Amino acid sequence: MRGPVPAGDGRLRRGCDNLAAVLERTHTQGAPHHARLVAADHAGCAGPVTALGVERLADGLLRATIRRDGGHATPVGRLGDGELRYPALTPVLLTGPGVLAVDAAGEVPSAVQTLTVPADGLDRDLDGRQLRGLLDPAVSIGAAGHLRLVGTVTEPGAVRARETAGVTVVDLKA
Repeated sequence: MRGPVPAGDGRLRRGCDNLAAVLERTHTQGAPHHARLVAADHAGCAGPVTALGVERLADGLLRATIRRDGGHATPVGRLGDGELRYPALTPVLLTGPGVLAVDAAGEVPSAVQTLTVPADGLDRDLDGRQLRGLLDPAVSIGAAGHLRLVGTVTEPGAVRARETAGVTVVDLKA
């Protein structure tokens, strides 16, 4: 995820190493959807995020960037671990299965398939505001029934505060 990638691979892979290509795809497929990604990243990154972008390098590779209020584009690879979770997870949490490279079950109609996204250490390197910024879209798209986020956290209190219909916190220490 931290380095430049070839263009054309617009479905997010497991390691998020093709994030730049995914951002290019979301930008070209529709401004409202891309604006939702920027707003979600604004919620979790330091400083006001004004744009998510892609730079095409001289060798033809793509590099994902984040633009803050000062106008400077920072390569995503320079972000801290907590901030990196936003550009990597928000395309999945806001779009659902359509943005991921997955092997769909052929015998189950796509309208009733549910994608399960595992996120071990979901709260790692995140403060409470950042975790809420990831949980809100997860709860929203989970309510639609096309995505299920299964994660582990070290502090279940922030997640428990988001417990609503369809959201369950299981404390394994109990």
